[in-house]
Amino acid sequence: MTTLKFKTSINCNGCVAKVSPFLDNTNGIDKWEVELTNPQKILTIETSSLKEEDIIEGLKNIGYRAEKID
Repeated sequence: MTTLKFKTSINCNGCVAKVSPFLDNTNGIDKWEVELTNPQKILTIETSSLKEEDIIEGLKNIGYRAEKID
């Protein structure tokens, strides 16, 4: 299991509602959460098969920005 972290443009509960279908229905995402209280709006994803690029591109396709952080 790999944990991926991203700084995102997901900044409110409405945004979370918009990205939820993508994150919930993407094969390979085992668990995810967004820290809305963090100024960088950190998205944490647990996966066994996806790469950073998969998440970044998928979020971009629905109108959100994500940048990999360590």
